[in-house]
This record gives sequence, structure tokens and C-alpha cells, in this order.
Amino acid sequence: MMPTHRGGATVGRLQDYDDLAATAVVYLRMWCDSPKTQSTVITDLVNTLGSGKGHKAIETFADLCGMCIQHGRLPLVRHDVNCKCVGADEASFAHFIATAAEGQREDAMLIAILLVRPDMAAAVTTLAMHFGFALKQMKLATPRAMAQTSIYQPTLH
Repeated sequence: MMPTHRGGATVGRLQDYDDLAATAVVYLRMWCDSPKTQSTVITDLVNTLGSGKGHKAIETFADLCGMCIQHGRLPLVRHDVNCKCVGADEASFAHFIATAAEGQREDAMLIAILLVRPDMAAAVTTLAMHFGFALKQMKLATPRAMAQTSIYQPTLH
């Protein structure tokens, strides 16, 4: 019997993550969910960072998500956009972005190897560092504030 991928197993709650990590999880969900939620991420980044930096962050995040999907060791399992839980894969992604944002390249590359093929770790880490730096430049909403928006309405599992 083949083992099943447990990337969707709940490992935490979004409200317990710091702003940067929670935003990384929510943006990942929204980016991969639908064109409508992807458009919301785009609008948020441009409105918060300005046109130039916002569009660069969008390009970087699109490349990062694309590489994680295309070169992932396993499919990156995500919870529903509105879910208040955080899955194991989402937690790894959030930790990866947060570590990269702190400039801890070697540690981020070790985490990247959990997400993508080892030969892609350096490229994905560079993207994560750039996107993480963009998130740090934003005045991020807390997960509790996000819960009050129409985009993020917590649901129970």
C-alpha cells in the first residue's frame, strides 16, 4: 500500500501565525484558487506597494507559485481560501517565505527542498527572498483583521 501525502493535514490556525506568514498562506490560497481571487491579490499588492514595486512583486509571486507547482516534489496541498486552519504544506510554504524574508538563504534553501526538487531550490529561494522582502514592505493586516474582510471569511473544518 502506497503512503498518502499528508500535506493537507491541519497543523495550526491562521490566527496564530505572524502577519507575514499568514499573508503568505492567504495569498497562496487566493493565487491558486481562481482568477477572481488572483485579481484581488494583484490589486492588494499594487495598492499597497505602488505600481512599480507591486507589479514586480506580482511577477515574482507568480513565478514562485508556478515553480512550486511545476517542480514540486509532491502537489502543494492547500486548504480552502476561507479556511481558518493551516495545512502542513501551507505551513512549510509560510515558513519558507518568512525565513527567506529574513535573509536566511541557506535555511530557506533547506526548506525549499521540502517543497520542490533539489535542483530548483536555489531559484525558488531567490524568488521567495524577493517576495518576502515585498511582504515586509507592506503594512500587513493581521489575520483577525483579514477575517473581517469579504475575501477571507473563516469556515470550520
